[in-house]
Amino acid sequence: MDAWILLSIAAAAFQTLRFVLQKRLSMGTLSAGGATLARFLYSAPFVVVLAGGYLVATSAAWPGMTPAFLAYAVAGGLSQILATWAVIALFAERNFAVGITFKKTEVVQTALVGLVVLGDRVGLAGFGAILLGLAGVLLLSQTPGTAERWWRRLGTRAALLGLGSGALFAVSAVGYRGATLEIASADPLMRAGITLAAVTLMQTAALALWLAWREPGQLGRVVAARRVAVWIGLSGMAGSLCWFTAFTLQSAAMVFAVGQVEVIFSLLASALIFGERLTRREGLGIALVTVSVIAVAALR
Repeated sequence: MDAWILLSIAAAAFQTLRFVLQKRLSMGTLSAGGATLARFLYSAPFVVVLAGGYLVATSAAWPGMTPAFLAYAVAGGLSQILATWAVIALFAERNFAVGITFKKTEVVQTALVGLVVLGDRVGLAGFGAILLGLAGVLLLSQTPGTAERWWRRLGTRAALLGLGSGALFAVSAVGYRGATLEIASADPLMRAGITLAAVTLMQTAALALWLAWREPGQLGRVVAARRVAVWIGLSGMAGSLCWFTAFTLQSAAMVFAVGQVEVIFSLLASALIFGERLTRREGLGIALVTVSVIAVAALR
């Protein structure tokens, strides 16, 4: 199995863990903005040490990069802040499952953004596999015990937040892929590490300044929640490193197509942590997502 596929699966697993931890903090300890900052603040030191350590360990010189690197990095970083904020805001909604599922439309949106911005093309068969996974995601979108059709929920606050986060994650992913491609190095780990370090430092500074202005006292709460928040940072760093490295090897749309296994990981986490049972419809949705991931892997 190709390295980018394994990296995408690992990234989805780490992202699931991060969102579980962020959900717990956002349900009382921190605001949506504070929980978002925790993800970046507690990642930054580890990311910088990891990137610096890798340069030292490999005895590599600092690689050159084009002026476009900064533009791509800033666009990707700011989009990720807003996307993460939107997802955490979903945790306050009753129909959270619907919103988080619509967030997975990031796969199709990433394919479109990647084509327009970077010229990344996804073949017809690959796009078919992506749509198959999307069908599975939509099957999972209906809240158990209701008969409401998924298209009637498009106007709800949770659905809008989910769709909006998907669009922002799409811009973020394409921005990150673009940034990694602007670094003059053949080493995917070096390109991913440098990009991740630059973006995480920028995100931490920007969001900390915003919260200090708009939500006084929230920074202190983020520091006070460090025992849990540090694990958000570590899982976020691990997930981002996997995503970024995968982006250096494959188009963002295909990476996110495999990353749809996050839906399965989320349902498993829900069952193991909250004791929720899967319905037949959810089982079919999981099956479609699984077949989609297998199809994407087979097409490479």
